Amino acid sequence: MESLRARLREEKLDGYIITGTDPHQSEYVAPRWRTREFISGFTGSSGIVIITLTEAYLWTDSRYFIQASIELPSCYTLMRSGTEGTPDPWTWLYEYATEGMRFGVDSSTISIAHFSELSSSLKEKKAELVASDDFLSPIWKNRSDVPMTPCEEMEEEYAGKSAHEKLESIRNVLRKRNLRWTFIASLDDIAWITNLRADDIACTPVFVSYLFISLTKAVLFVDERRFDKDLLRIVRKDFSIKPYESAAESLSSLAKGPGYFNPDRVPEIFSSALSGKRNEKGADISVLMKACKNKKELEGMRLAHIYDASAYVSFLSRLDRSQIYDEITISERLENERKKIPGYLGPSFSAIAGFRENGAMCHYKAERGSEKKIDGHGLLVLDTGSQFRFGTTDITRTLFFGADEPTEEEKRDYTLVLKGHLALLSLRFPKGTKGFHIDAIAKQYLWKYGENFFHGTGHGVGCRLSVHEGPQRISPAVIDVPLMPGMVLSDEPGLYKENRYGIRIENLLAVKEDMKTEFGTFYSFETLTLVPYEKKLIEMELLTEEEVRIIDDYHKHVYEVLHELVDSDVLPWLQDATSPLHVNRIYS
Repeated sequence: MESLRARLREEKLDGYIITGTDPHQSEYVAPRWRTREFISGFTGSSGIVIITLTEAYLWTDSRYFIQASIELPSCYTLMRSGTEGTPDPWTWLYEYATEGMRFGVDSSTISIAHFSELSSSLKEKKAELVASDDFLSPIWKNRSDVPMTPCEEMEEEYAGKSAHEKLESIRNVLRKRNLRWTFIASLDDIAWITNLRADDIACTPVFVSYLFISLTKAVLFVDERRFDKDLLRIVRKDFSIKPYESAAESLSSLAKGPGYFNPDRVPEIFSSALSGKRNEKGADISVLMKACKNKKELEGMRLAHIYDASAYVSFLSRLDRSQIYDEITISERLENERKKIPGYLGPSFSAIAGFRENGAMCHYKAERGSEKKIDGHGLLVLDTGSQFRFGTTDITRTLFFGADEPTEEEKRDYTLVLKGHLALLSLRFPKGTKGFHIDAIAKQYLWKYGENFFHGTGHGVGCRLSVHEGPQRISPAVIDVPLMPGMVLSDEPGLYKENRYGIRIENLLAVKEDMKTEFGTFYSFETLTLVPYEKKLIEMELLTEEEVRIIDDYHKHVYEVLHELVDSDVLPWLQDATSPLHVNRIYS
Protein backbone atom coordinates (compact mmCIF):
# COMPACT_ATOMS: atom_id res chain seq x y z
CA MET A 1 0.00 0.00 0.00
CA GLU A 2 2.88 2.36 0.69
CA SER A 3 4.05 1.95 -2.92
CA LEU A 4 0.61 3.05 -4.08
CA ARG A 5 0.68 6.05 -1.75
CA ALA A 6 4.08 7.01 -3.11
CA ARG A 7 2.57 7.05 -6.61
CA LEU A 8 -0.32 9.18 -5.35
CA ARG A 9 2.11 11.73 -4.01
CA GLU A 10 3.97 11.77 -7.34
CA GLU A 11 0.71 12.42 -9.21
CA LYS A 12 -0.44 14.97 -6.60
CA LEU A 13 -3.48 12.88 -5.75
CA ASP A 14 -5.17 12.68 -2.37
CA GLY A 15 -6.72 9.26 -2.84
CA TYR A 16 -7.29 6.36 -5.17
CA ILE A 17 -10.50 4.43 -5.86
CA ILE A 18 -10.39 0.71 -6.61
CA THR A 19 -13.67 -0.57 -8.03
CA GLY A 20 -12.61 -4.23 -8.04
CA THR A 21 -14.05 -4.84 -11.49
CA ASP A 22 -12.68 -5.15 -15.03
CA PRO A 23 -13.05 -3.05 -18.21
CA HIS A 24 -16.49 -4.64 -18.71
CA GLN A 25 -17.99 -3.94 -15.26
CA SER A 26 -18.16 -7.69 -14.60
CA GLU A 27 -19.29 -8.97 -11.21
CA TYR A 28 -16.80 -11.83 -11.28
CA VAL A 29 -13.44 -11.06 -12.86
CA ALA A 30 -10.41 -12.84 -14.23
CA PRO A 31 -7.31 -12.95 -11.97
CA ARG A 32 -5.79 -9.93 -13.75
CA TRP A 33 -8.51 -7.65 -12.41
CA ARG A 34 -8.82 -8.95 -8.85
CA THR A 35 -7.55 -5.59 -7.72
CA ARG A 36 -9.66 -5.43 -4.58
CA GLU A 37 -8.20 -8.70 -3.37
CA PHE A 38 -4.65 -7.66 -4.29
CA ILE A 39 -4.75 -4.41 -2.35
CA SER A 40 -6.82 -5.52 0.66
CA GLY A 41 -6.76 -9.32 0.96
CA PHE A 42 -10.58 -9.39 0.86
CA THR A 43 -11.76 -12.19 -1.45
CA GLY A 44 -15.47 -11.38 -1.72
CA SER A 45 -17.04 -10.60 -5.10
CA SER A 46 -18.35 -7.15 -4.17
CA GLY A 47 -16.72 -4.13 -2.59
CA ILE A 48 -15.18 -0.70 -3.11
CA VAL A 49 -11.77 0.29 -1.77
CA ILE A 50 -10.69 3.87 -1.21
CA ILE A 51 -7.07 4.53 -0.26
CA THR A 52 -6.14 7.98 1.00
CA LEU A 53 -2.69 9.19 1.94
CA THR A 54 -3.26 8.11 5.53
CA GLU A 55 -6.22 5.70 5.64
CA ALA A 56 -7.77 2.71 3.86
CA TYR A 57 -11.45 1.74 3.65
CA LEU A 58 -13.40 -1.19 2.24
CA TRP A 59 -17.14 -1.05 1.63
CA THR A 60 -19.02 -4.30 1.16
CA ASP A 61 -22.58 -5.54 1.62
CA SER A 62 -24.20 -7.77 4.23
CA ARG A 63 -23.25 -10.98 2.41
CA TYR A 64 -19.62 -10.35 3.35
CA PHE A 65 -19.60 -8.51 6.70
CA ILE A 66 -18.31 -11.50 8.64
CA GLN A 67 -15.89 -12.60 5.93
CA ALA A 68 -14.44 -9.12 5.48
CA SER A 69 -13.92 -8.67 9.22
CA ILE A 70 -11.80 -11.82 9.15
CA GLU A 71 -9.82 -11.14 5.96
CA LEU A 72 -9.07 -7.42 6.17
CA PRO A 73 -5.74 -6.35 7.71
CA SER A 74 -5.84 -4.01 10.68
CA CYS A 75 -4.92 -0.97 8.59
CA TYR A 76 -8.36 -1.12 6.91
CA THR A 77 -11.65 0.22 8.18
CA LEU A 78 -14.58 -2.01 7.24
CA MET A 79 -17.58 0.00 6.08
CA ARG A 80 -20.76 -2.09 6.34
CA SER A 81 -22.84 -0.90 3.40
CA GLY A 82 -26.54 -0.50 4.05
CA THR A 83 -26.27 -0.34 7.83
CA GLU A 84 -27.46 2.62 9.86
CA GLY A 85 -24.87 5.34 10.18
CA THR A 86 -22.66 4.03 7.36
CA PRO A 87 -22.54 6.29 4.29
CA ASP A 88 -22.05 4.67 0.91
CA PRO A 89 -18.53 5.16 -0.53
CA TRP A 90 -19.58 8.03 -2.79
CA THR A 91 -21.36 9.95 -0.04
CA TRP A 92 -18.33 9.34 2.17
CA LEU A 93 -16.00 10.64 -0.55
CA TYR A 94 -18.16 13.74 -1.03
CA GLU A 95 -18.09 14.46 2.69
CA TYR A 96 -14.34 13.77 2.91
CA ALA A 97 -13.37 15.94 -0.06
CA THR A 98 -12.28 19.53 0.39
CA GLU A 99 -11.39 22.22 -2.11
CA GLY A 100 -8.43 21.33 -4.30
CA MET A 101 -8.41 17.61 -3.53
CA ARG A 102 -7.83 15.21 -6.42
CA PHE A 103 -8.81 11.53 -6.50
CA GLY A 104 -7.68 9.01 -9.10
CA VAL A 105 -9.44 6.00 -10.58
CA ASP A 106 -8.34 3.62 -13.31
CA SER A 107 -10.34 4.83 -16.32
CA SER A 108 -10.66 1.29 -17.67
CA THR A 109 -12.44 0.00 -14.57
CA ILE A 110 -15.09 2.64 -13.97
CA SER A 111 -18.09 3.12 -16.21
CA ILE A 112 -18.76 6.31 -18.15
CA ALA A 113 -21.93 6.91 -16.15
CA HIS A 114 -20.31 6.38 -12.78
CA PHE A 115 -17.30 8.52 -13.64
CA SER A 116 -19.54 11.35 -14.79
CA GLU A 117 -21.78 11.16 -11.72
CA LEU A 118 -18.89 11.01 -9.26
CA SER A 119 -16.98 13.74 -11.07
CA SER A 120 -19.99 16.08 -10.92
CA SER A 121 -20.43 15.36 -7.23
CA LEU A 122 -16.82 16.19 -6.41
CA LYS A 123 -16.97 19.38 -8.47
CA GLU A 124 -19.54 20.68 -6.02
CA LYS A 125 -16.79 20.54 -3.40
CA LYS A 126 -14.31 22.05 -5.86
CA ALA A 127 -12.48 18.72 -5.88
CA GLU A 128 -11.56 16.63 -8.93
CA LEU A 129 -11.91 13.05 -10.11
CA VAL A 130 -8.97 12.12 -12.34
CA ALA A 131 -9.23 9.41 -15.01
CA SER A 132 -5.85 7.83 -14.38
CA ASP A 133 -3.83 4.98 -15.72
CA ASP A 134 -3.68 1.69 -13.85
CA PHE A 135 -1.52 2.44 -10.80
CA LEU A 136 -1.46 -1.15 -9.57
CA SER A 137 0.45 -2.92 -12.35
CA PRO A 138 3.83 -1.33 -11.48
CA ILE A 139 3.56 -2.62 -7.89
CA TRP A 140 1.80 -5.93 -8.61
CA LYS A 141 4.51 -8.53 -9.07
CA ASN A 142 3.61 -11.44 -11.37
CA ARG A 143 0.25 -9.93 -12.25
CA SER A 144 -1.76 -12.18 -14.55
CA ASP A 145 -2.09 -11.27 -18.21
CA VAL A 146 -5.34 -10.49 -19.99
CA PRO A 147 -6.92 -13.96 -20.33
CA MET A 148 -7.06 -15.65 -23.71
CA THR A 149 -8.79 -19.02 -23.37
CA PRO A 150 -9.95 -20.76 -26.57
CA CYS A 151 -13.41 -19.88 -27.87
CA GLU A 152 -15.92 -22.48 -28.93
CA GLU A 153 -19.32 -22.29 -30.57
CA MET A 154 -22.55 -22.82 -28.67
CA GLU A 155 -24.48 -24.93 -31.13
CA GLU A 156 -27.64 -23.40 -32.61
CA GLU A 157 -29.65 -26.39 -31.41
CA TYR A 158 -29.03 -25.07 -27.88
CA ALA A 159 -28.77 -21.34 -28.63
CA GLY A 160 -32.07 -21.32 -30.51
CA LYS A 161 -30.97 -18.59 -32.93
CA SER A 162 -27.90 -18.05 -35.08
CA ALA A 163 -25.52 -15.17 -34.47
CA HIS A 164 -26.72 -13.69 -37.76
CA GLU A 165 -30.35 -13.73 -36.57
CA LYS A 166 -29.38 -12.04 -33.32
CA LEU A 167 -27.43 -9.35 -35.15
CA GLU A 168 -30.42 -8.67 -37.40
CA SER A 169 -32.72 -8.40 -34.39
CA ILE A 170 -30.43 -5.77 -32.91
CA ARG A 171 -30.19 -3.95 -36.24
CA ASN A 172 -33.96 -3.87 -36.52
CA VAL A 173 -34.09 -2.06 -33.18
CA LEU A 174 -31.45 0.40 -34.39
CA ARG A 175 -33.45 1.08 -37.57
CA LYS A 176 -36.65 1.71 -35.63
CA ARG A 177 -34.82 4.23 -33.46
CA ASN A 178 -33.06 5.87 -36.45
CA LEU A 179 -29.69 4.89 -35.05
CA ARG A 180 -26.67 3.65 -36.96
CA TRP A 181 -24.63 1.61 -34.51
CA THR A 182 -24.28 0.21 -31.01
CA PHE A 183 -21.19 -0.57 -28.94
CA ILE A 184 -21.25 -3.35 -26.34
CA ALA A 185 -18.81 -4.01 -23.50
CA SER A 186 -20.86 -6.51 -21.46
CA LEU A 187 -19.15 -9.90 -21.77
CA ASP A 188 -22.23 -12.08 -21.33
CA ASP A 189 -24.12 -10.03 -23.92
CA ILE A 190 -21.27 -10.45 -26.39
CA ALA A 191 -21.11 -14.20 -25.74
CA TRP A 192 -24.88 -14.48 -26.23
CA ILE A 193 -24.94 -12.45 -29.47
CA THR A 194 -22.00 -14.29 -31.04
CA ASN A 195 -23.01 -17.78 -29.80
CA LEU A 196 -19.44 -18.13 -28.56
CA ARG A 197 -18.22 -19.30 -25.19
CA ALA A 198 -14.80 -19.46 -23.51
CA ASP A 199 -13.33 -19.71 -20.03
CA ASP A 200 -11.77 -16.32 -19.28
CA ILE A 201 -13.60 -15.94 -15.97
CA ALA A 202 -13.83 -18.93 -13.65
CA CYS A 203 -17.26 -20.59 -13.85
CA THR A 204 -18.56 -17.96 -16.29
CA PRO A 205 -18.05 -19.03 -19.93
CA VAL A 206 -17.28 -15.63 -21.47
CA PHE A 207 -14.34 -14.14 -23.31
CA VAL A 208 -12.77 -10.69 -22.89
CA SER A 209 -13.87 -8.64 -25.89
CA TYR A 210 -15.82 -5.65 -27.19
CA LEU A 211 -18.44 -5.65 -29.94
CA PHE A 212 -19.41 -2.92 -32.39
CA ILE A 213 -22.55 -3.43 -34.48
CA SER A 214 -23.66 -1.10 -37.26
CA LEU A 215 -26.43 -1.48 -39.83
CA THR A 216 -23.96 -3.05 -42.26
CA LYS A 217 -21.15 -4.63 -40.25
CA ALA A 218 -20.13 -6.08 -36.93
CA VAL A 219 -16.64 -5.80 -35.46
CA LEU A 220 -15.53 -8.15 -32.69
CA PHE A 221 -12.50 -6.89 -30.76
CA VAL A 222 -10.80 -10.08 -29.66
CA ASP A 223 -7.53 -11.91 -30.24
CA GLU A 224 -8.17 -14.18 -33.22
CA ARG A 225 -5.72 -16.74 -31.85
CA ARG A 226 -8.59 -17.86 -29.65
CA PHE A 227 -10.25 -19.56 -32.64
CA ASP A 228 -9.25 -22.69 -34.47
CA LYS A 229 -9.38 -22.49 -38.26
CA ASP A 230 -12.86 -23.93 -38.64
CA LEU A 231 -14.41 -21.69 -36.00
CA LEU A 232 -12.59 -18.64 -37.32
CA ARG A 233 -14.13 -19.24 -40.72
CA ILE A 234 -17.60 -19.46 -39.14
CA VAL A 235 -17.13 -16.33 -37.04
CA ARG A 236 -15.88 -14.29 -40.00
CA LYS A 237 -19.16 -14.85 -41.84
CA ASP A 238 -20.78 -12.30 -39.52
CA PHE A 239 -17.95 -10.48 -37.76
CA SER A 240 -14.78 -8.64 -38.66
CA ILE A 241 -12.11 -9.32 -36.05
CA LYS A 242 -9.75 -6.72 -34.63
CA PRO A 243 -7.35 -6.92 -31.67
CA TYR A 244 -8.90 -6.38 -28.24
CA GLU A 245 -6.39 -3.64 -27.44
CA SER A 246 -7.39 -1.63 -30.53
CA ALA A 247 -10.99 -1.05 -29.49
CA ALA A 248 -10.62 2.46 -28.05
CA GLU A 249 -8.63 3.71 -31.03
CA SER A 250 -10.86 2.02 -33.63
CA LEU A 251 -14.14 3.17 -32.15
CA SER A 252 -13.49 6.83 -32.98
CA SER A 253 -13.60 6.05 -36.70
CA LEU A 254 -16.37 3.43 -36.52
CA ALA A 255 -18.93 5.30 -34.42
CA LYS A 256 -20.21 7.76 -37.04
CA GLY A 257 -23.65 9.25 -36.80
CA PRO A 258 -26.12 8.68 -33.97
CA GLY A 259 -25.55 5.48 -32.05
CA TYR A 260 -26.40 3.68 -28.84
CA PHE A 261 -24.43 2.37 -25.86
CA ASN A 262 -24.81 1.49 -22.20
CA PRO A 263 -22.92 4.06 -20.09
CA ASP A 264 -23.24 1.78 -17.07
CA ARG A 265 -21.19 -0.97 -18.75
CA VAL A 266 -18.82 0.87 -21.12
CA PRO A 267 -15.68 2.11 -19.31
CA GLU A 268 -14.53 5.72 -19.14
CA ILE A 269 -11.63 5.07 -21.56
CA PHE A 270 -14.22 5.14 -24.39
CA SER A 271 -15.92 8.38 -23.34
CA SER A 272 -14.23 10.61 -25.91
CA ALA A 273 -15.05 8.22 -28.77
CA LEU A 274 -18.70 8.05 -27.68
CA SER A 275 -19.26 11.70 -26.86
CA GLY A 276 -21.52 12.44 -29.85
CA LYS A 277 -24.44 14.59 -28.76
CA ARG A 278 -26.96 12.57 -30.76
CA ASN A 279 -26.02 9.26 -29.20
CA GLU A 280 -28.69 7.52 -27.14
CA LYS A 281 -27.94 5.72 -23.91
CA GLY A 282 -29.56 2.87 -22.04
CA ALA A 283 -29.35 -0.83 -21.29
CA ASP A 284 -27.81 -2.84 -24.11
CA ILE A 285 -30.37 -3.78 -26.75
CA SER A 286 -29.51 -7.44 -26.27
CA VAL A 287 -30.23 -7.48 -22.52
CA LEU A 288 -33.94 -8.31 -22.68
CA MET A 289 -33.44 -10.59 -25.69
CA LYS A 290 -30.94 -12.58 -23.62
CA ALA A 291 -33.02 -12.49 -20.45
CA CYS A 292 -36.18 -13.82 -22.09
CA LYS A 293 -35.01 -17.30 -23.04
CA ASN A 294 -36.25 -18.66 -26.35
CA LYS A 295 -37.84 -22.10 -26.71
CA LYS A 296 -34.55 -23.93 -27.28
CA GLU A 297 -32.81 -22.15 -24.42
CA LEU A 298 -35.64 -23.07 -22.05
CA GLU A 299 -35.46 -26.67 -23.22
CA GLY A 300 -31.75 -26.63 -22.48
CA MET A 301 -32.28 -25.11 -19.06
CA ARG A 302 -34.86 -27.79 -18.21
CA LEU A 303 -32.53 -30.53 -19.38
CA ALA A 304 -29.64 -29.07 -17.36
CA HIS A 305 -31.76 -29.14 -14.22
CA ILE A 306 -32.90 -32.71 -14.81
CA TYR A 307 -29.34 -33.92 -15.26
CA ASP A 308 -28.09 -31.81 -12.37
CA ALA A 309 -30.81 -33.17 -10.09
CA SER A 310 -29.95 -36.75 -10.96
CA ALA A 311 -26.38 -36.04 -9.82
CA TYR A 312 -27.56 -34.19 -6.73
CA VAL A 313 -29.88 -36.94 -5.46
CA SER A 314 -27.16 -39.51 -6.16
CA PHE A 315 -24.83 -37.43 -4.00
CA LEU A 316 -27.41 -37.14 -1.21
CA SER A 317 -28.30 -40.82 -1.26
CA ARG A 318 -24.64 -41.85 -0.95
CA LEU A 319 -23.92 -39.40 1.86
CA ASP A 320 -23.46 -41.21 5.16
CA ARG A 321 -24.37 -38.55 7.67
CA SER A 322 -22.92 -40.56 10.53
CA GLN A 323 -19.45 -40.13 9.04
CA ILE A 324 -17.19 -37.09 9.41
CA TYR A 325 -16.63 -34.95 6.33
CA ASP A 326 -15.41 -31.40 5.89
CA GLU A 327 -16.77 -28.43 3.93
CA ILE A 328 -14.47 -28.98 0.96
CA THR A 329 -14.81 -32.74 0.62
CA ILE A 330 -18.61 -32.49 0.82
CA SER A 331 -18.75 -30.15 -2.20
CA GLU A 332 -16.16 -32.31 -3.98
CA ARG A 333 -18.39 -35.36 -3.54
CA LEU A 334 -21.22 -33.50 -5.26
CA GLU A 335 -18.89 -32.30 -7.99
CA ASN A 336 -17.74 -35.89 -8.63
CA GLU A 337 -21.35 -36.97 -9.19
CA ARG A 338 -21.89 -34.08 -11.60
CA LYS A 339 -18.81 -34.99 -13.61
CA LYS A 340 -20.54 -38.25 -14.58
CA ILE A 341 -23.40 -36.39 -16.30
CA PRO A 342 -23.47 -35.89 -20.12
CA GLY A 343 -22.82 -32.32 -21.21
CA TYR A 344 -21.43 -31.20 -17.85
CA LEU A 345 -18.77 -28.50 -18.22
CA GLY A 346 -18.04 -27.45 -14.66
CA PRO A 347 -19.42 -25.38 -11.77
CA SER A 348 -21.35 -22.16 -12.43
CA PHE A 349 -19.72 -20.53 -9.37
CA SER A 350 -17.42 -21.52 -6.54
CA ALA A 351 -19.23 -23.85 -4.18
CA ILE A 352 -20.50 -22.46 -0.89
CA ALA A 353 -20.48 -25.11 1.83
CA GLY A 354 -20.86 -23.60 5.28
CA PHE A 355 -21.34 -25.77 8.37
CA ARG A 356 -22.78 -24.44 11.61
CA GLU A 357 -21.55 -20.85 12.16
CA ASN A 358 -19.90 -20.73 8.72
CA GLY A 359 -23.34 -21.10 7.18
CA ALA A 360 -24.22 -17.74 8.71
CA MET A 361 -21.81 -16.15 6.21
CA CYS A 362 -24.08 -16.41 3.20
CA HIS A 363 -21.24 -16.24 0.66
CA TYR A 364 -18.68 -18.12 2.72
CA LYS A 365 -15.95 -19.96 0.84
CA ALA A 366 -14.05 -22.73 2.58
CA GLU A 367 -10.28 -22.58 2.17
CA ARG A 368 -8.03 -25.62 2.19
CA GLY A 369 -6.42 -25.89 5.59
CA SER A 370 -9.10 -23.93 7.44
CA GLU A 371 -12.19 -25.84 6.31
CA LYS A 372 -14.58 -26.83 9.07
CA LYS A 373 -15.21 -30.46 9.97
CA ILE A 374 -18.76 -31.68 9.52
CA ASP A 375 -19.02 -33.73 12.67
CA GLY A 376 -22.09 -34.17 14.77
CA HIS A 377 -25.11 -31.92 15.12
CA GLY A 378 -25.41 -28.97 12.75
CA LEU A 379 -26.84 -27.39 9.62
CA LEU A 380 -24.92 -27.25 6.35
CA VAL A 381 -25.74 -24.59 3.76
CA LEU A 382 -24.73 -26.08 0.39
CA ASP A 383 -25.03 -23.59 -2.48
CA THR A 384 -23.71 -24.89 -5.80
CA GLY A 385 -24.40 -24.79 -9.51
CA SER A 386 -23.43 -26.27 -12.85
CA GLN A 387 -22.63 -25.23 -16.39
CA PHE A 388 -23.83 -27.63 -19.06
CA ARG A 389 -23.46 -27.32 -22.81
CA PHE A 390 -27.15 -26.43 -22.91
CA GLY A 391 -27.87 -24.56 -19.68
CA THR A 392 -26.94 -23.29 -16.23
CA THR A 393 -28.10 -24.34 -12.76
CA ASP A 394 -27.95 -22.84 -9.28
CA ILE A 395 -29.33 -24.65 -6.23
CA THR A 396 -29.10 -24.31 -2.47
CA ARG A 397 -30.16 -26.91 0.03
CA THR A 398 -29.74 -26.77 3.79
CA LEU A 399 -28.86 -30.22 5.12
CA PHE A 400 -29.05 -31.57 8.66
CA PHE A 401 -26.23 -33.61 10.16
CA GLY A 402 -26.23 -35.44 13.45
CA ALA A 403 -27.55 -38.58 15.07
CA ASP A 404 -29.98 -36.65 17.24
CA GLU A 405 -32.98 -34.57 16.16
CA PRO A 406 -32.85 -30.95 14.97
CA THR A 407 -33.65 -28.39 17.64
CA GLU A 408 -37.08 -26.77 17.67
CA GLU A 409 -35.47 -23.46 16.71
CA GLU A 410 -33.68 -25.02 13.73
CA LYS A 411 -36.89 -26.64 12.53
CA ARG A 412 -38.91 -23.50 13.03
CA ASP A 413 -36.39 -21.31 11.18
CA TYR A 414 -36.02 -23.78 8.31
CA THR A 415 -39.79 -24.02 7.94
CA LEU A 416 -40.25 -20.24 7.96
CA VAL A 417 -37.69 -19.95 5.17
CA LEU A 418 -39.39 -22.81 3.31
CA LYS A 419 -42.82 -21.16 3.63
CA GLY A 420 -41.52 -17.98 2.01
CA HIS A 421 -39.81 -20.01 -0.71
CA LEU A 422 -43.05 -21.88 -1.46
CA ALA A 423 -45.13 -18.70 -1.40
CA LEU A 424 -42.97 -17.19 -4.11
CA LEU A 425 -42.72 -20.19 -6.42
CA SER A 426 -46.49 -20.77 -6.27
CA LEU A 427 -47.38 -17.14 -6.93
CA ARG A 428 -49.63 -16.01 -9.78
CA PHE A 429 -49.11 -12.35 -10.68
CA PRO A 430 -50.36 -9.85 -13.29
CA LYS A 431 -48.36 -8.90 -16.35
CA GLY A 432 -46.22 -5.87 -15.58
CA THR A 433 -45.28 -7.05 -12.09
CA LYS A 434 -41.70 -6.17 -11.15
CA GLY A 435 -39.38 -7.96 -8.80
CA PHE A 436 -39.62 -5.43 -5.99
CA HIS A 437 -43.41 -5.80 -6.03
CA ILE A 438 -43.19 -9.41 -4.82
CA ASP A 439 -40.04 -9.44 -2.69
CA ALA A 440 -41.92 -9.29 0.62
CA ILE A 441 -43.86 -12.44 -0.24
CA ALA A 442 -40.77 -14.52 0.54
CA LYS A 443 -40.05 -12.64 3.77
CA GLN A 444 -43.49 -12.40 5.34
CA TYR A 445 -43.20 -15.47 7.57
CA LEU A 446 -39.79 -14.49 8.90
CA TRP A 447 -41.07 -11.00 9.64
CA LYS A 448 -43.84 -12.45 11.83
CA TYR A 449 -41.09 -13.77 14.12
CA GLY A 450 -38.96 -10.64 13.94
CA GLU A 451 -36.44 -12.29 11.58
CA ASN A 452 -35.15 -11.25 8.18
CA PHE A 453 -32.48 -11.67 5.53
CA PHE A 454 -30.67 -8.94 3.64
CA HIS A 455 -29.50 -10.42 0.35
CA GLY A 456 -31.67 -10.44 -2.77
CA THR A 457 -34.51 -12.92 -2.87
CA GLY A 458 -33.94 -13.75 -6.52
CA HIS A 459 -31.45 -13.03 -9.30
CA GLY A 460 -31.60 -13.72 -13.02
CA VAL A 461 -29.67 -16.68 -14.44
CA GLY A 462 -28.20 -17.01 -17.93
CA CYS A 463 -28.24 -19.95 -20.31
CA ARG A 464 -24.72 -21.35 -20.29
CA LEU A 465 -23.72 -17.89 -19.19
CA SER A 466 -23.47 -15.93 -15.97
CA VAL A 467 -25.21 -17.41 -12.95
CA HIS A 468 -26.07 -13.79 -12.06
CA GLU A 469 -27.85 -12.17 -15.00
CA GLY A 470 -29.84 -8.95 -15.26
CA PRO A 471 -31.97 -7.06 -15.54
CA GLN A 472 -34.53 -9.29 -13.79
CA ARG A 473 -34.26 -9.44 -10.02
CA ILE A 474 -36.42 -9.98 -6.95
CA SER A 475 -35.30 -7.68 -4.13
CA PRO A 476 -36.32 -4.45 -2.40
CA ALA A 477 -34.29 -2.51 -4.99
CA VAL A 478 -36.61 -0.57 -7.29
CA ILE A 479 -35.56 -2.05 -10.64
CA ASP A 480 -38.01 -0.85 -13.28
CA VAL A 481 -38.08 -4.06 -15.30
CA PRO A 482 -41.19 -6.26 -15.35
CA LEU A 483 -40.93 -10.02 -15.06
CA MET A 484 -41.48 -11.46 -18.54
CA PRO A 485 -42.05 -14.96 -19.98
CA GLY A 486 -38.77 -16.80 -20.49
CA MET A 487 -36.92 -15.02 -17.72
CA VAL A 488 -35.20 -17.37 -15.29
CA LEU A 489 -34.77 -16.29 -11.67
CA SER A 490 -33.75 -17.81 -8.38
CA ASP A 491 -36.08 -18.13 -5.39
CA GLU A 492 -33.72 -18.16 -2.41
CA PRO A 493 -34.88 -16.76 0.91
CA GLY A 494 -32.59 -17.43 3.85
CA LEU A 495 -31.87 -16.75 7.49
CA TYR A 496 -28.48 -16.23 9.15
CA LYS A 497 -27.75 -16.27 12.87
CA GLU A 498 -24.17 -15.14 13.49
CA ASN A 499 -21.91 -17.69 15.18
CA ARG A 500 -24.71 -20.28 15.11
CA TYR A 501 -26.08 -21.36 11.73
CA GLY A 502 -27.43 -20.32 8.37
CA ILE A 503 -30.38 -21.53 6.29
CA ARG A 504 -31.06 -20.99 2.59
CA ILE A 505 -33.35 -22.80 0.17
CA GLU A 506 -33.02 -22.06 -3.54
CA ASN A 507 -34.78 -23.22 -6.68
CA LEU A 508 -34.63 -21.70 -10.15
CA LEU A 509 -37.90 -20.58 -11.69
CA ALA A 510 -38.91 -19.67 -15.25
CA VAL A 511 -41.60 -17.05 -15.81
CA LYS A 512 -44.47 -18.36 -17.96
CA GLU A 513 -47.85 -17.10 -19.12
CA ASP A 514 -50.54 -18.59 -16.91
CA MET A 515 -54.02 -17.27 -17.68
CA LYS A 516 -56.05 -14.42 -19.15
CA THR A 517 -59.10 -13.01 -17.41
CA GLU A 518 -61.18 -9.88 -17.62
CA PHE A 519 -58.52 -8.32 -15.39
CA GLY A 520 -55.69 -8.99 -17.82
CA THR A 521 -52.86 -11.45 -18.41
CA PHE A 522 -51.39 -13.29 -15.46
CA TYR A 523 -48.02 -15.01 -15.20
CA SER A 524 -46.69 -17.71 -12.88
CA PHE A 525 -43.48 -19.65 -12.35
CA GLU A 526 -42.31 -23.00 -13.67
CA THR A 527 -39.98 -24.64 -11.15
CA LEU A 528 -36.85 -25.93 -12.89
CA THR A 529 -34.94 -27.31 -9.88
CA LEU A 530 -35.72 -30.94 -9.03
CA VAL A 531 -34.15 -31.81 -5.67
CA PRO A 532 -36.14 -32.76 -2.55
CA TYR A 533 -36.29 -30.49 0.48
CA GLU A 534 -34.79 -31.56 3.82
CA LYS A 535 -37.87 -33.20 5.33
CA LYS A 536 -36.23 -33.76 8.70
CA LEU A 537 -36.03 -30.00 9.19
CA ILE A 538 -39.69 -29.32 8.42
CA GLU A 539 -41.89 -28.37 11.35
CA MET A 540 -45.24 -29.72 10.26
CA GLU A 541 -47.23 -27.66 12.75
CA LEU A 542 -46.19 -24.49 10.90
CA LEU A 543 -47.43 -25.66 7.49
CA THR A 544 -50.88 -25.14 6.06
CA GLU A 545 -52.71 -27.80 4.12
CA GLU A 546 -51.99 -25.90 0.90
CA GLU A 547 -48.25 -25.79 1.66
CA VAL A 548 -48.20 -29.52 2.34
CA ARG A 549 -49.91 -30.08 -1.00
CA ILE A 550 -47.34 -27.90 -2.80
CA ILE A 551 -44.45 -29.85 -1.23
CA ASP A 552 -46.04 -33.23 -1.94
CA ASP A 553 -46.81 -32.28 -5.55
CA TYR A 554 -43.25 -31.05 -6.02
CA HIS A 555 -41.74 -34.20 -4.54
CA LYS A 556 -44.03 -36.37 -6.66
CA HIS A 557 -42.85 -34.54 -9.77
CA VAL A 558 -39.21 -34.92 -8.71
CA TYR A 559 -39.66 -38.67 -8.38
CA GLU A 560 -41.50 -39.02 -11.70
CA VAL A 561 -38.77 -37.19 -13.58
CA LEU A 562 -35.73 -38.74 -11.88
CA HIS A 563 -36.56 -42.32 -10.93
CA GLU A 564 -35.57 -43.78 -14.31
CA LEU A 565 -32.37 -41.73 -14.49
CA VAL A 566 -30.71 -42.70 -11.22
CA ASP A 567 -28.83 -45.88 -10.37
CA SER A 568 -30.67 -48.65 -8.55
CA ASP A 569 -28.84 -47.98 -5.28
CA VAL A 570 -30.18 -44.40 -5.29
CA LEU A 571 -33.81 -45.31 -5.85
CA PRO A 572 -34.74 -46.27 -2.24
CA TRP A 573 -33.40 -42.95 -0.96
CA LEU A 574 -35.27 -41.05 -3.69
CA GLN A 575 -38.51 -42.86 -2.86
CA ASP A 576 -38.20 -41.96 0.80
CA ALA A 577 -37.11 -38.36 0.19
CA THR A 578 -40.07 -37.71 -2.11
CA SER A 579 -42.72 -39.62 -0.17
CA PRO A 580 -45.74 -37.58 0.97
CA LEU A 581 -45.60 -35.60 4.18
CA HIS A 582 -47.81 -37.21 6.80
CA VAL A 583 -49.90 -34.87 8.90
CA ASN A 584 -52.33 -36.17 11.49
CA ARG A 585 -53.84 -32.95 12.71
CA ILE A 586 -56.40 -30.32 11.90
CA TYR A 587 -54.89 -27.62 9.70
CA SER A 588 -54.95 -24.06 10.91
